[in-house]
Amino acid sequence: MGIFDKLGGALGSNKGLDVEEYMNSEEMENVDMMNEPADFYVKPVALQQESDLTVIQAELQKRNIILLNTEPMKARQNTLTGLVNTLKTYVDKINGDIAVIADNKILITPAKVKIIKSKKPAQKKM
Repeated sequence: MGIFDKLGGALGSNKGLDVEEYMNSEEMENVDMMNEPADFYVKPVALQQESDLTVIQAELQKRNIILLNTEPMKARQNTLTGLVNTLKTYVDKINGDIAVIADNKILITPAKVKIIKSKKPAQKKM
């Protein structure tokens, strides 16, 4: 008999505690047991449909930085362009910033966080 069985029996519960089930539960979804909580996060978001804009805007309101994956929308280029333009308008309105950082990757920052977009000139080799 394990410690959880004994504890459950002592508390009047004869159902065993399934640790794996608990760790995979919705309650534990956003718990980072290895690190203490941060003030803000960098969150990856895949842009799959227009309703994802609501999620992105909510995260920016929480002052989180978004790493947006546009790969799922690659086949619908006109829709992607429209959604990115909507995001640009929103980000400008909240005084955030937005920049393409790689193929199919866009970095979006909340209010008062700016992205340096100028590239450092290449150094000459001797």
